[in-house]
Amino acid sequence: MKKLNLEPIVYECQYDELNSDEQHLIDMAIEATSRSYAPYSNFCVGAAVLLDNGVEIQGCNQENVAYPSGLCAERTALYAAGVQYPRSAVRMLAIAARNHEGELLEEPVSPCGSCRQVIIETETRFHQEVRILLYGKKRIYVTNGIKNLMPLSFTEF
Repeated sequence: MKKLNLEPIVYECQYDELNSDEQHLIDMAIEATSRSYAPYSNFCVGAAVLLDNGVEIQGCNQENVAYPSGLCAERTALYAAGVQYPRSAVRMLAIAARNHEGELLEEPVSPCGSCRQVIIETETRFHQEVRILLYGKKRIYVTNGIKNLMPLSFTEF
């Protein structure tokens, strides 16, 4: 048996270390948290995507009393991009969240498994990695491609 050493590459930085496009996309994700509908969890998540055509699209989580009927911020943004610009690849995705008191989280929030799978499909569809920015007030995590967050991912064979 051979041991595999999977080493995801994730960078930790501060807001002022990002370029202006990255800062702007994070600002858009933060803004999108204010439009979240989260009456059950009070966990408001916002996302923003930058497409290769320069268009920016926001998303936010939408909860439903019938729990599995809700949708995460990442997927609302990615699906909206797919509907409006089906031939434009996603270059970047930023994610931010607020707690039940409305405060931005100190630490970065990471996509759930379903959202990670949708990001995999987005990268597969366009044959292009998505730069992912995970915002927290204390630090920001940046990675190039979902494989760094989900190294043994499910893709078509």
